[in-house]
Amino acid sequence: MSIETRSPVIEDFLQQIRVIHQRGVDRDALKEIVSLLEGLAERRDLFNFDTFPPPVPGEGDTAFRYRLNDDGETPTLYMNSLLPGKSTLPHNHETWAVIVAVQGQEINYVWARTDDGSDPAFAKLELEKEVVVQPGTSISFLGEDLHGIKVDGETPTLHFHLYGRPLESLNGRYGVNTEGKVLNYNASQMAPSIKAYA
Repeated sequence: MSIETRSPVIEDFLQQIRVIHQRGVDRDALKEIVSLLEGLAERRDLFNFDTFPPPVPGEGDTAFRYRLNDDGETPTLYMNSLLPGKSTLPHNHETWAVIVAVQGQEINYVWARTDDGSDPAFAKLELEKEVVVQPGTSISFLGEDLHGIKVDGETPTLHFHLYGRPLESLNGRYGVNTEGKVLNYNASQMAPSIKAYA
């Protein structure tokens, strides 16, 4: 399917998301957003590996992030395809975030920060829970929630990631490495998105 076919469907979806976003996003609002995005994920005719191919194993990239809209500082939708073995540091998003699977499994490790935040270069984390995001099991976060991911198994993932603001505009995201050092997440960890909108 072409961008021209997908674009109206994405725009209709985002119109609904903008209404919720403008109202203010809390945990209850996140449930509404998850439900809407799960509906979009059922459109396998528009969102599939043919349209959003994963990286080729052994060619360097382990993740592709396709950006599906560009409307300034408003909610932004991405399609992520990750290869088995891909993982990330624990990190925040600085804005609300929702992850919904089209295909494949991604382990999400949800972390709680247990230090008082007085040292900007250091954080102490404790694992709170693990959630396997797959079709039928989604996950959502507020801006300061922390998670990291890992893809196990043999098959790539194809997952929607929806954020309250575009990832590219977020300067306050941070990651925490295994020694507890705080890093600027976008500057140190984030590869460029692939434009997939008209």
